[in-house]
Amino acid sequence: MLTNAAVNYMSEPIIGREKEIAILESKLLFSPFAEFIAVYGRRRVGKTYLIKQFFSEHADILFEQTGLNNGTMQEQLKIFTQSLSNTFYKGAKMALPEMWLDALQQLTLAIDNTHENEHIVLFFDELPWLATRKSRFLETLEYFWNIHWTNRKKLILVVCGSAASWMLENIIYTKGGLHNRITARIPLQPFNLRETKEYLRYLGINLNHQQILQIYMAIGGIPHYLKEVSKGLSAAQNINMICFQKGGLLFDEFDMLFHSLYEEPETYLNIIRAIAKKPKGISRKELIKATKITEGGRLTAKLRSLEEAGFIGGFLPLNKGKRGVYYRIIDEYVLFYLTWIEPFKEVTKRAIISDAHYWELAIKKPAWQTWTGQTFEAVCFKHADKIRRKLDIEHIGVICGDWQYQPEKNSKESGAQIDLVFDREDGCVMLCEIKYSDKPYTVTKEFIEQLKRKEAVYREKTKSKKQIFWVLIAANGVSENQYLKDTIHHVITLEDLF
Repeated sequence: MLTNAAVNYMSEPIIGREKEIAILESKLLFSPFAEFIAVYGRRRVGKTYLIKQFFSEHADILFEQTGLNNGTMQEQLKIFTQSLSNTFYKGAKMALPEMWLDALQQLTLAIDNTHENEHIVLFFDELPWLATRKSRFLETLEYFWNIHWTNRKKLILVVCGSAASWMLENIIYTKGGLHNRITARIPLQPFNLRETKEYLRYLGINLNHQQILQIYMAIGGIPHYLKEVSKGLSAAQNINMICFQKGGLLFDEFDMLFHSLYEEPETYLNIIRAIAKKPKGISRKELIKATKITEGGRLTAKLRSLEEAGFIGGFLPLNKGKRGVYYRIIDEYVLFYLTWIEPFKEVTKRAIISDAHYWELAIKKPAWQTWTGQTFEAVCFKHADKIRRKLDIEHIGVICGDWQYQPEKNSKESGAQIDLVFDREDGCVMLCEIKYSDKPYTVTKEFIEQLKRKEAVYREKTKSKKQIFWVLIAANGVSENQYLKDTIHHVITLEDLF
């Protein structure tokens, strides 16, 4: 009974998504109950693809209703009727229901006419577009789930939406009729480096790790963005074409991204811009001051929404002097846009600048070196689990984060910043220095002296008695010499992040 659209998905593979597939498999194959799954994540991350591809192969019946952006209720009901007819009645002509109560009653009757051992999946995609204020769709969905569908053992209801704030407020944390009804939630995240490599290879693009990293640092692991990468071009050429040419997909994506997700896009953009100015993280107190958003639930909800969508990450700094959660931008494209694309667009408004080779020229400038160093640090943070595994400490309790000490103004004390720290429960701490270079990094006498000063400040300010091991994370490895052997205990390379 699968529709043609669903059948087309069956020939396509699912790249990565092991955890998500494990959740879907457990609910479909091993659960004795009806299941209600909420899937959410930023736009273009592959939510629809994952659900349709998985259930097209594993469910007996897949019913799908996709919300129409700014569609009238009559238009939404027309789409519903067509989907109902294609899924259950071989495309037979059906009367158009007048309201969602009638529509979901028709769906329930169709379900009741199937065999009880058939796995049925009801997939409502872009739920925020269906559940407009006057439609009463959400209230009707609550009623049918609570009264009818929850009693059907092999039924799975999947709701999906890109507007993370709406999904959190109306589905995940709702106090209405769907309160505590969700049996699984899948916040879908972008690909990591390994998955990005696999996806590009599936597209027939065989780039080395260095080239993939450069693309990843600019556009991240969003499948829809990665589709724009062209065969036979370097990372610099691809980035130039996708991000700096007016016809490029990501030239104007930034504003559309936030305006499509949020009812108050300017407020969210204000928060994003304030956080982006602090690469090492910004405190809640500093954020309130920068954005003029008052303390309380309003700010909390917006930060939670941005975090769930994968735009920002919250973390607790390891230094004792700081209190509360700090936030940093973790979405590569957002950072790249604010750092490079937006300034480029501003300049082109005032002067005629050729976009033909802009990025290929930019990567030769000092500003690119600074940006690359900061962005590579962020990539390492995202792949801390890979680093931990390579260091053979994945089974040891660890607190992970960066550490910095900034002395008061006019103080004679020395400050220090450590890029990444693994504070272990077995009496050891691993201090990581992160270096990006396009060739093997050379450890010098000056570099070792710098590490020793950082270690002295760290010991003094943390009062730690733990054994310290130094880790050098160098994108393209290191040149072997005595300085390296005497001080650095472990070396992590780009290969390990993949």
